[in-house]
Amino acid sequence: MTNETANVAERLKVGPRDNVTYPIAMKYCGHCTMPIEYCEYYPEYEKCKEWLERNLPDDFERLKIEEEQAAADGTDDDKKRQKRGGKGLLRVKKKEDVPKRICVSRAARGKKKSVTVVTGLSTFDIDLKVAAKFFGTKFACGSSVTGDDEIVIQGDVKDELFDVIPDKWAEIDEDVIADLGDLKR
Repeated sequence: MTNETANVAERLKVGPRDNVTYPIAMKYCGHCTMPIEYCEYYPEYEKCKEWLERNLPDDFERLKIEEEQAAADGTDDDKKRQKRGGKGLLRVKKKEDVPKRICVSRAARGKKKSVTVVTGLSTFDIDLKVAAKFFGTKFACGSSVTGDDEIVIQGDVKDELFDVIPDKWAEIDEDVIADLGDLKR
């Protein structure tokens, strides 16, 4: 057996190692919830560094020294980061500055039946599935999320919504609810 194969066999040996203390204690970042060795691959690395500086100053200093050594070696940081899509690149959704307004309208469904359409609840950071479930139980009818920001309630409950929505969600004022009248779907 050569020296190289003996070295490989030693590295692949099963069981506890001589120079390691067990159990192994891992330190996790409070911002990204990953082990601190992997924070540099997280898109919001600067926030991870701020958290490390506040909560684990010794590990932050070690990380800072390693970064300085890597910069001195000329190791390119772009090689480490993932450039194309995939799970490694978490896209942070930017909130658009859309006016906070809720629109309520009625649409015909068949000859004598109608549905009530509510849009704009997501601008107030309200979960649409939870809101649809609430409307369905409140009015004893079917209610579903049909679009990005649209809830369809079976039946004509448009007038009751002006009182129900501000009662359920206190941050919504009755003035921001607009009646669009009868619309065609």
